[in-house]
Amino acid sequence: MNPIVTVQDAVTAFADFMEPTDAELDATEREMPVILADVDLLDAYITTLERTPTELDNRRIRRARRRALAARLALLNQDTGASMPGGAA
Repeated sequence: MNPIVTVQDAVTAFADFMEPTDAELDATEREMPVILADVDLLDAYITTLERTPTELDNRRIRRARRRALAARLALLNQDTGASMPGGAA
């Protein structure tokens, strides 16, 4: 007869008391424009999966790609400016 092994450790590894820290929440809030821009880009790609992209679709993808890159650049500049002594960039 084989004993039944419980998965108590795996279940309690993600218990309610393990909430994200304030620093993690702040980091997520800072990255939210990048996340939303990436979602828009994925949405633009998803709309063209089952059909040949039209010129309008291509423009939508280009605009979404530019917004995603701009959001990443803004986040990078924001992080770089915060880490430089005296606020110099």
